[in-house]
Amino acid sequence: MSSIRPDELDERLESGDGPFLLDIRPKSAFRSNAIENSHNVPVYQELRRGDDAALRDRIEEIPTDEDVVVVCKMGMVAKRATSLLVDEGYDAATLAGGMSGWTGYRNGTLGYKLRSLLWRLR
Repeated sequence: MSSIRPDELDERLESGDGPFLLDIRPKSAFRSNAIENSHNVPVYQELRRGDDAALRDRIEEIPTDEDVVVVCKMGMVAKRATSLLVDEGYDAATLAGGMSGWTGYRNGTLGYKLRSLLWRLR
């Protein structure tokens, strides 16, 4: 399954070649901190419990003609959504590290720098 690092996503967004950003976190988390121009489909809790039906019920909100990057808190639940989307024919990837990774990248935190180094070594 595909993933995209925060720095790679930022490059795509800055170049104007940005994907459709699907943020699956609860509305309250989305409202408090979200990537600009992302779209909230709050199915995090359901997917976390293993219920794919919530995302399937809202799949028509996700364009089929764009790359999709799925965002959650840390990236783990987004992997489940990404897998479902890929199975449905979408070109989808998970934001590595989720919003935590994105925020760390934007703030230049040491934790992000270390995590980024590990991603590059893989």
